[in-house]
Amino acid sequence: MPRSRAPNVPPPPAPSHQEDDGAPAGLNSRPEQIRAVATASLKRLGVERLDLFYQHRVDPQVPIEDVAGTVGELVQEGKVRCFGLSEASAETIRRAHSVHAVTAVQSEYSLWTRDPEPEVLPTRAALGIGFVPFSPLGKGFLTGTVDASTSFVTGDVRANIPRFTAENREANQALVEHIATLAQAKDATPGQVALAWLLAQHPWIVPIPGTRRIARIEENTGATRLPLSADELADLNELAGRIGVQGDRYNAHHMSLVDK
Repeated sequence: MPRSRAPNVPPPPAPSHQEDDGAPAGLNSRPEQIRAVATASLKRLGVERLDLFYQHRVDPQVPIEDVAGTVGELVQEGKVRCFGLSEASAETIRRAHSVHAVTAVQSEYSLWTRDPEPEVLPTRAALGIGFVPFSPLGKGFLTGTVDASTSFVTGDVRANIPRFTAENREANQALVEHIATLAQAKDATPGQVALAWLLAQHPWIVPIPGTRRIARIEENTGATRLPLSADELADLNELAGRIGVQGDRYNAHHMSLVDK
């Protein structure tokens, strides 16, 4: 489904997108920037309408009502079908939705990142908004293929994430080992267990695991056929709290850009 990286930076810690002159754009959700990004995305994708247009980070300098209003105008003009937010707080979601319907909220959510549960999930459930968890496999850690001895290649964003220091990977190994034990008992992979847990939370949750390999896509879709019992779900629900998770999911700067 065609979609645009909306008026802000891509999900951190990736670099900010660039303006035409090569300078970093940073956070910029001014109405004129939203329109410029939409126009550029339509041209780049070769489509007449963007199915889902995300604001990927909330810009504190621009009222969310102005953002929602501008996207609403693009919807009326036929250039955008649906409006999405990413890593926004419950309050911001409500304010945006009051101006123009928010179709989807995208935030990091997985067995070891449970931040949306207290406020964001109940808010979007009350408003009828879909939820799209990114990094549902914990940026690969929950698949069991990453441990304290793993070396990250140049450009791998995990090299700059506190949760992925060698010390924290070693500390978090107990969590993934627990998932792997359950996976082995069910003749599945740890990644399938992590995705099956997500899919069992609510019918309106649509995780987006990233991969470049067809074999991984096939493995991931196998999660839709993996039943988890009530006891298994309850155990997984309590796992992170019981074992603990070491390290923030972003560095201090990028953590300051979420839940706004």
